[in-house]
Amino acid sequence: MFTTTCDPISMRALVASAFLCLPLLAHADCKERFTEWARALQPGRAVDADNAACKVWPANPAQTLAVLPLPRKGGTADETVYDVEVLVADSKTGAVIAHSFEPSAMTSDAMGLQGMALDTAPWRLTPQQLAFGVTKTFQNSSRVNPSADTTLSLYVIDGRKLRRVVSNLTTRQSNGEWDGNCAGEFSDTSRSISVGPAGRGGYATLLVSEKTVDTTRTAVGDQCASKDKPARRASFRVEYDGSRYGVPAGLSDDQ
Repeated sequence: MFTTTCDPISMRALVASAFLCLPLLAHADCKERFTEWARALQPGRAVDADNAACKVWPANPAQTLAVLPLPRKGGTADETVYDVEVLVADSKTGAVIAHSFEPSAMTSDAMGLQGMALDTAPWRLTPQQLAFGVTKTFQNSSRVNPSADTTLSLYVIDGRKLRRVVSNLTTRQSNGEWDGNCAGEFSDTSRSISVGPAGRGGYATLLVSEKTVDTTRTAVGDQCASKDKPARRASFRVEYDGSRYGVPAGLSDDQ
């Protein structure tokens, strides 16, 4: 039985509180629609529910966003290839409003898929065009050579289709090499993206700020000392080319 903390002091308060709780109910239920969406868009395919995600769009609670990784065997025993469905659905009925099917979108092997998520920051690319993001995180299983990365893609609704305007911009990347006890070298790069002034076609320029921290760890007696080098910083402007944002190769992990 579902209970709510909304206080039904009066009929008016009850109606208002029920309205406010609707997105929460939709969010709680959307994961139950993974199979339904897959059946409608890709009949016969199974969803990797552990790595799928859905979320009511805060900018428009009448719509729910979802990303569905659809696994299939790769060329080796340890390789999994994922086709991906990204979709926007009616929050009440679950009917798909727009979607994008991306075959062979990613491969999970030495770098294994850790999860996908939805980024609903206010990506206002034009006064009329609001985007949403899909992130994916990969990590290897090596203890002495750890590596992980997270990427962001942005989508806009274009009729019954979703159009990807940013492809796999790397927002976090870390790696290291150490002896498994203490001594080693590590590097961590993070990137933040903000919406800048209008550029070509009225689409906003994306401003990318990058910070890299390199860390050295050494054994000092019975202790493990860690020392960070001064942070290295960089900034980039990513412009719209008329159909998408041309992410520089050094900022993209377009697998």
